[in-house]
Amino acid sequence: MASMSTYRPAARPHLKPSSFIVSPRPPPCTLALRSRLFGSRIPVDLCATRTRLNGPSGAGQPLGRVRVGSRPVVASQHSFDVVIVGAGIIGLTIARQLLLESDLSVAVVDKAVPCSGATGAGQGYIWMAHKTPGSDMWELALRSHQLWESLAENIHDQGLNPQEVLGWKKTGSLLVGKTVEESALLKRRVKQLSEAGVEAEFLSSHELLLEEPALSVDKESGAALLPNDCQLDAHRTVAFVEEGNRQFVSQGRYAEFYHDPVISLLRSGKNGEVEAVLTSKSTLYCKKAVVIAAGCWTGSLMRDLDIGVDVLVKPRKGHLLVLENFDLIRLNHGLMEAGYVSHQQIMQHSSVSAAGLSNDEEMLSISMTATTDTMGNLVLGSSRQFVGFCTEANASIIDSIWKRAQEFFPKLREMNLAEIGENRKVRIGLRPYMPDGKPVIGSVPGLSNVFLASGHEGSGLSLALGTAEMVADMVMGNQGKVDFAPFAVDGRCCR
Repeated sequence: MASMSTYRPAARPHLKPSSFIVSPRPPPCTLALRSRLFGSRIPVDLCATRTRLNGPSGAGQPLGRVRVGSRPVVASQHSFDVVIVGAGIIGLTIARQLLLESDLSVAVVDKAVPCSGATGAGQGYIWMAHKTPGSDMWELALRSHQLWESLAENIHDQGLNPQEVLGWKKTGSLLVGKTVEESALLKRRVKQLSEAGVEAEFLSSHELLLEEPALSVDKESGAALLPNDCQLDAHRTVAFVEEGNRQFVSQGRYAEFYHDPVISLLRSGKNGEVEAVLTSKSTLYCKKAVVIAAGCWTGSLMRDLDIGVDVLVKPRKGHLLVLENFDLIRLNHGLMEAGYVSHQQIMQHSSVSAAGLSNDEEMLSISMTATTDTMGNLVLGSSRQFVGFCTEANASIIDSIWKRAQEFFPKLREMNLAEIGENRKVRIGLRPYMPDGKPVIGSVPGLSNVFLASGHEGSGLSLALGTAEMVADMVMGNQGKVDFAPFAVDGRCCR
């Protein structure tokens, strides 16, 4: 079998925070140190005792030495209204929303760089095809879709090309059924979507073949077509959001702290509220809020705070197979098998037991998805499994994705995957999974100034703008455009 290469995004240029941040001196306080290195695979014991820090000694100057185990941490001090932990698409778009809709200052901190996690490894869906009208997720998904549409239109109105800027493609999506039962399910879904105001159409087997000649279609086949569904290129989109955020640097309202793992949230000895985020290089004081948007690491990070709230976010590994410069088949839409929808429902229903699994215990499933990205590459997926934080490529899973794709595309049966050679890549991402299938978005019980925004699993890019709007409204005390209640932290976490 040909060797596989795991997708690794190129290092992204970033600005050094200390070169453009001038922060006011925060008031002296007594802080409690808890937690461990954010994102570390190996637990690091950070001394259980409370540690008093030296008082602030001026913006950008050494704050003092905090002893963590046997290693001293030298931190520099900065102050912001809001500190966001996590520079994935959720964290960056929350920063964007706060910068555009308020006069608050914002810092984003991450152990790596944007697009080095689940966002950069995904297919870039902005799809409503697999969302169910009336569900808890529906309004958030619909709002996010509208916001992405508006953003693309605004970019176009400025004389720019949304495809060049965002990788934006309004390809439409197809949910494909191969059996009588699946076709009947898709007819009901089209009716449901249409009644909810989303343009949708059922395609017979003949109509489906006209739309997608590369598909294997027989008389029982059918599909749900959503012509307004879109795709993005995650890397271009993140670069656009970053560039927009950096426009606020000159106003002293924005800073990035990349390659800077979070060690702890620091709590006041007076009222227990979080007053700062301690990283490996800095102490970032927060005057208004901390937002934890740390993806699949959110659960382990919050558990280490020892505040009696166990956030059930855990990593769910996914593989995608990317065939570069592949012209054997051409797709006119983004495709997903009908079983992808029922797969999601079944996995969510069984997630009560899944939540109690150890990270080494697998629940593997594979569904056919197929898209052509902005570069013309064929992207095939996808797998789901619980294997902890492992990001190693699994050859048997890649073979299974290929075989599943062959069932839908006859042309693929004419070749062996090994023949593709160096033009074959594998993307691996760890989706932030919540057992009930909904992201957790809201304030943490007992810590009114700490907000969570995680658990979007494979829909982070799709739901990003709606989530960002929701979190910004929460931080600023505004009434939301979407009901906050279904995503609340309280009642969905263990105490």
